[in-house]
Amino acid sequence: MASLLSCSAWLAALACAQAPSILDMLLYLAPSMALAVLLWIGAAAHPAFFVFTAVGTLFHELAHFSAGLLTNAEPIGMSVVPRRIKRPKGGHNWELGSVTFANLRWYNAAPSALAPLLVLLLPLGVAWWRTRGGWQFEPLDLALTLVLAPQFLSFWPSPVDWKLAA
Repeated sequence: MASLLSCSAWLAALACAQAPSILDMLLYLAPSMALAVLLWIGAAAHPAFFVFTAVGTLFHELAHFSAGLLTNAEPIGMSVVPRRIKRPKGGHNWELGSVTFANLRWYNAAPSALAPLLVLLLPLGVAWWRTRGGWQFEPLDLALTLVLAPQFLSFWPSPVDWKLAA
């Protein structure tokens, strides 16, 4: 079983020499994940933290929009301006962004609604890029940490997205 998990079982030896380990990638992403937790706690405590989650919201909505274009759902509008909405059971909630589709059908609803799951590929791709030849933190990595942290908060589809996908 261990031989199936080794790099050389799937790739040529040259590619394995260049491939970063999963542990390296997870260690690289650890500061971004920790910052994501702090942003999540801060956003619940004070609305000013919305500024830090705006990048994640933008990528979340762009994922919906892009998937809608690719699957012929015909996106006709996109907003990343937060607005207050009423909850069905009373009270209010915040909608951080939305995408409107003109041709949402059975064959394109799930891909369009669940597209934010692909946002997780962004931090994984950056981690692969930054750790593939051995790595050490540089000033660029600090900026990347700030950009990648909101992606960990925004990749999960909202309850409305799950309803549309069903």
